[in-house]
Amino acid sequence: MESSSSSRRRRPRPASFFTQANALLRKNLSFQKRNKKTNIGIIAFPLFLCVLLFAIQSVVNRVADIGAGDMCGDPTGLGLFGTCPSPSPPSWPALLQIPRPEYRAAASEPCRAKGSCPATLLFTGSNRSLAESLTGNFFAGTPSLNATDYLATLANVVPGTDAPPGGSLLTEPAITTTRPLYVIQSQCVPDSTYSLAIELANQTFQKEVKCVQGSPQWRASSSAINQELFKGYQQGNAEKKINEFIAAYDFSNTNDMNFDVSIWYNATLGGGSANSKALLRVPRSLNMVSNAFIQYLRGTDTMMQIEYVKEMPQPGTKLRLDFSSLLGPLFFTWVIQLLFPVILTYLVYEKQKKLKIMMKMHGLKEGPYWMISYAYFLLLSSVYMLSFVIFGSFIGLKFFTLNDNLIQLMFYSIYINLQIALAFLTSTLFSDVKTSTVVAYIYVFGSGLLGEFFLKYFIEDTSFPRVWVLVMEMVPGFSLYRGLYEFGQYSFNGNYMGTSGMQWEDLTDGLNGMMSISIIMAIEWLVMLPIAYRLDQVSSSGGRSKGGPQKLSSQQDASNVFIEMDRPDVALEREVVEQLLLEPNNSHAIVCDNLKKVYPGRDGNPEKFAVRGLSLALARGECFGMLGPNGAGKTSFINMMIGLTTPTSGNAYVQGLDILTNMNRIYTSMGVCPQHDLLWETLTGREHLLFYGRLKNLKGAALTQAVNESLKSVNLFSGGVGDKQAGKYSGGMKRRLSVAISLIGDPKVVYMDEPSTGLDPASRNDLWNVVTQAKRNRAIILTTHSMEEAEVLCDRLGIFVDGRLQCIGNANELKARYGGTYVLTVTTSSNEEEAIEVLVRGLSPSAVKIYQISGTQKFEMPKQEVRIADVFRAVEAAKRKLVIYAWGLVDTTLEDVFIKVAKGALESSDELS
Repeated sequence: MESSSSSRRRRPRPASFFTQANALLRKNLSFQKRNKKTNIGIIAFPLFLCVLLFAIQSVVNRVADIGAGDMCGDPTGLGLFGTCPSPSPPSWPALLQIPRPEYRAAASEPCRAKGSCPATLLFTGSNRSLAESLTGNFFAGTPSLNATDYLATLANVVPGTDAPPGGSLLTEPAITTTRPLYVIQSQCVPDSTYSLAIELANQTFQKEVKCVQGSPQWRASSSAINQELFKGYQQGNAEKKINEFIAAYDFSNTNDMNFDVSIWYNATLGGGSANSKALLRVPRSLNMVSNAFIQYLRGTDTMMQIEYVKEMPQPGTKLRLDFSSLLGPLFFTWVIQLLFPVILTYLVYEKQKKLKIMMKMHGLKEGPYWMISYAYFLLLSSVYMLSFVIFGSFIGLKFFTLNDNLIQLMFYSIYINLQIALAFLTSTLFSDVKTSTVVAYIYVFGSGLLGEFFLKYFIEDTSFPRVWVLVMEMVPGFSLYRGLYEFGQYSFNGNYMGTSGMQWEDLTDGLNGMMSISIIMAIEWLVMLPIAYRLDQVSSSGGRSKGGPQKLSSQQDASNVFIEMDRPDVALEREVVEQLLLEPNNSHAIVCDNLKKVYPGRDGNPEKFAVRGLSLALARGECFGMLGPNGAGKTSFINMMIGLTTPTSGNAYVQGLDILTNMNRIYTSMGVCPQHDLLWETLTGREHLLFYGRLKNLKGAALTQAVNESLKSVNLFSGGVGDKQAGKYSGGMKRRLSVAISLIGDPKVVYMDEPSTGLDPASRNDLWNVVTQAKRNRAIILTTHSMEEAEVLCDRLGIFVDGRLQCIGNANELKARYGGTYVLTVTTSSNEEEAIEVLVRGLSPSAVKIYQISGTQKFEMPKQEVRIADVFRAVEAAKRKLVIYAWGLVDTTLEDVFIKVAKGALESSDELS
């Protein structure tokens, strides 16, 4: 079906892309303006957190300064906290880490009780005799302790300690604690205990020196050693790590011409991590095996001494623990993701309230909607992040000031774009605001906590496969946490060392994950956005496909039986439609050609026939009323006409445009007043009309005039009512606003679903006047349950039952065609009821009494049996003999017609089924 060129000229010009974008942007800004308190609260939360971190930082710095000052005043000058000047740091002997007596590996338990268990080390190699020869030279030599030169004395033997290494590099804890020193020998002489005075930082420490036997033990392979070491250091609390070794050596690559040895040592003593600041006692282990190989080649007279360990001189520093760097990864993960529930709630709110569908039905296209919505959320996110970062930098949080600004800009920009895309994608999964909000906040707080107490440990464990870390970082919340963790680590170390934080050259570091997560987030953003767009298209269309009508099944073809049984008036309407389809040019606004809608059966239920072959033609200036019981199929018909669902078969044309292929063009000349008011609670009535007016391409003075006239027509203009928020309107006021929205912009086709619901009589009459004026130059399809409204407004009526149009015509025609009876009501005294019934039977032998109580009786009399004049004469004659208090004769009402047609159609349908 094609429309003429004159029709195309008369069709309203659709709003351009930028006009629609401007309308949506203005609406969003008005919406945002109404949420000042919420916006202030959202922005104030991260600022408050920054102030809190700054306050904690200030208190800690003050306490640290006092503590550091007192320590520097200590005459010992040991500098245990590493904050005091150390122009001449002390020297101390390089010691071997020895297990405590009660934890040493032993073949038998009694030596543990006596504290006499030897200290065991393990070794393996491809040449056992060579390995045994080397380990046999580990503990050679006899101690000759010289109190005046204890460093040289301890350099000629293998000294050790079972004290754990300390957190400071300026002193050896084995000297300052009460734990004894050890000399490891192949065999210990009885009573081999010595005393040694050690001077350290102008203080003398009297140390007890004991002999402990060193016991090298051969193992067949490195895997056997690894298993035994692991077993020893991973005992539970019950056994208290009772299988500890000094160290282990692998000589597999060592021979007479090559010295290549692998050493196992306990890296957990320095605080649980190989990256601890403590000085682990590895130098003496290396010195032992080096001396053994030299002596193997050159003899026992050759020796490579290691006399002492000494920290480099350092200036005085202040202790600084940057809390923003320590707590930032967790707290800032929550802060930055706080916008995710806000964006998701907004999107689901429009979906739940069907506001997006309403905008689409008034002409808003997908391009402007997505562009402005995305730009709107991006602007909000950018303002939020800039406020957060600028304020944090202003108050001096190292997390923001030390790391390169451009790196931060890159990271935050990528993430907020990813977060917006994630919100769009997630919104397609929800239709309820409360549910989506709860899930969003669980995700926000859950991802932060899991990042801090789960992901963090895998990041720091360098033995954990990096590929699995990357897999976990594909979760956007984990990606955010990883980036903030990297910022925190670099700013903490930079603050501690007095250097800068993360710089561009740091991104090439293999342990730095910033570059990898930035790539991951960028790819996810580019993938999520089109997926979200596609899913949104499917969900917002209500399953509407872009193709043609579906093919009916054989069971559905059976519905044609009903079409052949159409009443003459319905059949005549079908013939009119068929004739119009043959004409190349016609002026009808709506032409429906055998529309059918069948919903597939689910859970074992049969298919549901919602609309069974509807044919209808509406000319311009006509208001067509659809009457029908609930579930008759009226809503399914309207949904097909406004583009929410696709017909199963058949077609329809609006203003000459096919609803299957040109729905976007139809929207520009269509108005809809839905059954339930679809309004933004925080926007005023005027702002609603301005928005929808702009979508219909109204501008400037024409827009202002159209809005004012619309408000006046529905009595929302006077008293400033139109400038109040819609959420404060009564139900009737909202209904009137919905009618005004459907008529703004001079649409040529309007669908009104029960427009007068909830209105008082005065407002209803005003509304009827508005609709009466509006239908002069447009076609209106109106559904209602008010027979009075149908008679007043509608030029033609159709009664729709069980998916079929049962009859069609104006109110008088339907009453004349399907009424067929008069209703006579007579009120007399109780003892004269029988006489009245005899009188009625004389007028109409087929009369039926339908009501009787206390002298009042009602009778239905077929019109073909009586004449109105005969009834009047008979009643006047009866008044002379009987006491008749009141009487009346009425014609059939439209309500009677509706009940009769609906009841008959349902009974007929039940018989056929």
